[in-house]
This record gives sequence, C-alpha cells and structure tokens, in this order.
Amino acid sequence: MTTLVFTAPDAAEDVARMRRAFAAATHDLQVTPSGGEVWGWQGRTLGRRAGTSWLRLVSAPSEKAGGRLWEGTALADTAVPQSVPRPRLRNLLDWTCGSYAYRAELTELVTTPAVVVGSPVLDRDPGLPDAWWRDLRAASRALAAVPTDREAVRQSWIDRNFRRFVGIDPPRISDRTTGHADLHWANLTAPTLIIFDWEGWGVMPVGYDPGLLHAYSLTVPAVAARVRHEFADVLDTPAGRAGELVALGQLLQACSRGVHPHLAPLVARWVEHLTEVPVPTP
Repeated sequence: MTTLVFTAPDAAEDVARMRRAFAAATHDLQVTPSGGEVWGWQGRTLGRRAGTSWLRLVSAPSEKAGGRLWEGTALADTAVPQSVPRPRLRNLLDWTCGSYAYRAELTELVTTPAVVVGSPVLDRDPGLPDAWWRDLRAASRALAAVPTDREAVRQSWIDRNFRRFVGIDPPRISDRTTGHADLHWANLTAPTLIIFDWEGWGVMPVGYDPGLLHAYSLTVPAVAARVRHEFADVLDTPAGRAGELVALGQLLQACSRGVHPHLAPLVARWVEHLTEVPVPTP
C-alpha cells in the first residue's frame, strides 16, 4: 500500500534514527515488517508492510509534535463514517526518545492499487467505471456532513497568498465544508475506491476537493472533463469556484517550489480560464 513516494532523508543519522524507531514500533506492536520502505515528505514518515497491516511511523521534534497533521489519521478513524472507504486504524503508539516524538499508526493493509503510484498527477486515462464515480461522490457527500473544528484550509493563507498565485483579490470564504484536503490520484484506488492519507482532513472552502482533483487531472483532458461533470453541482457555483481557486492557488505555490513542474503551466492556464486574469507560470 503506497501513496506518494519520496526518498530517504539526506542525513544518514536521520535515516538511522527513523529505522531504529520503526524497529521499536514493530517490537511493541508485535508485527513483522516486510517489503520495501516508503518514505514520506522530507523523511517525516516511514512506512512498510507489517503482516496483514501497514505500519506508518510519523516523527517530529518533540516541541512540534501534535496538531492537525499529527492527529488526522486517528481522528478520521473515529469521526468519519464507515461509508467513506479508507484503511481502518488497528493500533496506535506514541512515545518520545531524546529530542524527537514518534507516532506509529498500524492500519488495515490495502492491496487494491492506487490509480497512480508515486505521483498525484494523472498520467493516463484509467478508464474508471461509472460505479467508481458514484462511490466518490457518495464519499464526498458523507464526509461533508462530518462536524469538526479541524481547519484544513485557513483564511489567513488565502489573505496572504491568493493575489500572488491567483492574481485577483482574495475572497472571504463563508461557504465551507468538511473534506479530505489532499484529493489526488495517488490517494485513490481503483477499480474499488479506497481513499488514503487522512492526516490533513478538515474544514475547507466548498469546491476545494473536487477543484484539486480536477487540477491533478489536467494532463488527461477526458478525465478532467469527467471530474467537472461529476462535481458540476459544486464547481459550477460561485462558492465552488472560489474554493477551486483556493486549491489552485495552493497547488501553484507548490509548483513555485519545484513540485510538479509539468503541471504548473496547465494549472496556470486553468486559473486564467476561471478568472480571465493572466497568471505567471511558476
């Protein structure tokens, strides 16, 4: 079970530290790891198969542990209804060693493949059946009804960054919903839908999730059109368009840092289509 795949940390001591902590987690949780290592962004996480489960280790300096990303998986397991298909949490372990805090999350092992492995960007038309799209819409509706005080997208980010990346005055978001916040093709499986990576879920502008998925589909126009068709009731509204532009702004910010360089001009052109204002390509 993999989502995005990054390389191990540059510092050998961080690699060794994470591997020691992972070994400690397997001992305490009484599981046996197998298969290759899957590293997360900047070596913050390390995952491996563990029998019939998946073990994911999260690490942070002790003074920065906790908060939205740290707690997301565990809170989703209790707050999000079972009708939203996702790996279920089986066990959880927290500890501190030296100046680092660790959280080990033992979740259900999912063998259904992600639509795209190792990248959020669609690289082909996966030929998803109508039932898959119905399930995605149903999951989105069920998630939208979940009450939470977790903020996935803050107005403060919009106020600071919207004009720079979108080119127009920042909107004041009043229409919000609960969503996944990282809805892309490496976090979705097929032909059976399962949604991975729940660390960032929470309240966001209406239109954010489908707008983000559409952006990651721009490389395959037929699938991008299908996303817009399936979520037209959201995206074709003023509130949905504002939320979509927030998602596009955050994606352009990531592109400005060297992420997904081939996607950046497509996203910039789509922003221009929505706003009729030129956007500099990151």
